[in-house]
Amino acid sequence: MQFKDREKPDQIRISNIVAAKAVADAVRTSLGPKGMDKMILKSDKDVVISNDGATILKHMSVLHPVARMLVDLSAAQDVEAGDGTTTVVVLAGSLLGAAENLLKKGIHPTAIAEALMTTATNATEILESMGKSIEMNDTASLLQAAQTSLSSKVVSQYSSLLAPLAVEAVMALAPPGTTNVDLRDIRVVKKVGGTIEDTKLVPGLVLTQNVSKSANGPTRVEKAKIAMIQFQLSPPKPDMENQVIVNDYHQMDKILKEERAYLLDMVKRIKKTGCNVLLIQKSILRDAVTDLSLHFLSKVKIMVIKNMERDEVDFICKSTGCKPIADIESFTEDKLATAEVVEEINEDGARYVRIGNKIIGSAVTDAPKDIVPRSTSGSTLSGSASPKTVCIVVRGSNESTVSEAERSIHDALCVTRCLVKKPSLICGGGASEIELSVNLRKRALTQLSATAFCMAAFADAIETIPFTLAENAGLNPIRVVTELRNMHAEGYQNAGINVKRGTAVKDMWDPTETHTVVQPLLVSLSAIELASETVRMVLKIDDLVGTR
Repeated sequence: MQFKDREKPDQIRISNIVAAKAVADAVRTSLGPKGMDKMILKSDKDVVISNDGATILKHMSVLHPVARMLVDLSAAQDVEAGDGTTTVVVLAGSLLGAAENLLKKGIHPTAIAEALMTTATNATEILESMGKSIEMNDTASLLQAAQTSLSSKVVSQYSSLLAPLAVEAVMALAPPGTTNVDLRDIRVVKKVGGTIEDTKLVPGLVLTQNVSKSANGPTRVEKAKIAMIQFQLSPPKPDMENQVIVNDYHQMDKILKEERAYLLDMVKRIKKTGCNVLLIQKSILRDAVTDLSLHFLSKVKIMVIKNMERDEVDFICKSTGCKPIADIESFTEDKLATAEVVEEINEDGARYVRIGNKIIGSAVTDAPKDIVPRSTSGSTLSGSASPKTVCIVVRGSNESTVSEAERSIHDALCVTRCLVKKPSLICGGGASEIELSVNLRKRALTQLSATAFCMAAFADAIETIPFTLAENAGLNPIRVVTELRNMHAEGYQNAGINVKRGTAVKDMWDPTETHTVVQPLLVSLSAIELASETVRMVLKIDDLVGTR
């Protein structure tokens, strides 16, 4: 008779649940607008201060494989919805805690996993019924959702400035009928100097590289014709590593003359096309540009911006409409882009290059407007009202502030994109979670045997979100959650926690309240689905097998 250790699978499951709950507890205090921040000391001695769940977990050193699953869960929520990265981890930890109690009562893990799938399906239906559809021209609702996502950030006091920027940037890339926006088309440029109040959405393309001034070339060009080159404006080198020894002055002079003639010919061919702004990709083989070629380019009044990164080329070409040029033979006028002006801007010690229209617009506060005009042919940055890309310049007094502002803007952009993908809002402040919990308990009564017991346990686990919100705000969580349960039982399905007033309110939509808290339906749907999938996966594991 073969021996089998019946206790080992249970020990493995408990070990996995404990490891996952430890990760959830680590970020739990960061949930909500009154959540705490974490100071992360990276291996290179750099310091990151944030309360964004995905950022904290990304930098956290996690060894246990199941704990790493929660890190991946947070990253998946960040990709899918962009917001709710802390919520999804706390929710997964709470569901695992409920599953642990069910396991101790003797319920089989497969039965718990199936009950969790049923609970997630019911929760999705309840959330869908709670959602309130909005129109994409309803700027007030978009701004409310963006401001809610910013309310828990370090830079929350600037939410009234950053939220309109995020909404305007996304809506500029979302014409009527669009169901998604690629956030890679929104470039966020970080510049230390000034304050966060100086953050703005810049019409046109922003380059972090500076104009090359070593040969006194132009720093501002109007009616620009722009070329993006991927070849080198420097003397050619042989393919193989070798040495050429010259011991005759006449031969040396001849080599120098050949170099000058070679570079001068290239510059003349560039000028002949009408190009007056040259963007040069960084080269690893040899110098992308030499002092002599810069001198020649300066003489013919061509602005030079060098050291373009390889991964920037696609964005630059999409923004301007130019085509990358691989060699001088293919340098033709049809591959150039046009813009009204290319200029280097110096603000509070921060320098950047702007390509676009002459007039710099101001940040929007009420309604999205056309931001980065370009032509209908796509080959110019002037003349049309439908941009392909948008740039935001983030300012701040130090690197930590600028980085946190960038992460906050990313979350606001993601929330606005969620509303483009699924234009529906639900109440925040724990309102949707309490409503879920109340309805799931009712539905549990219609289920059979263990499923009903498990659904009721998971309904209690979902209440961890409002409980934690109240706890982090310094309120009495038991009293607040009990009040919310009573309100929802009486039919107030939008009742939630107003952390600024420190009480439970009957309607989070009420415009007379000090702070309307709403969030995209997609954020909550994604959190429920991803958390339940992860918990089911953890429950299915009954052994840990090492490999050689």
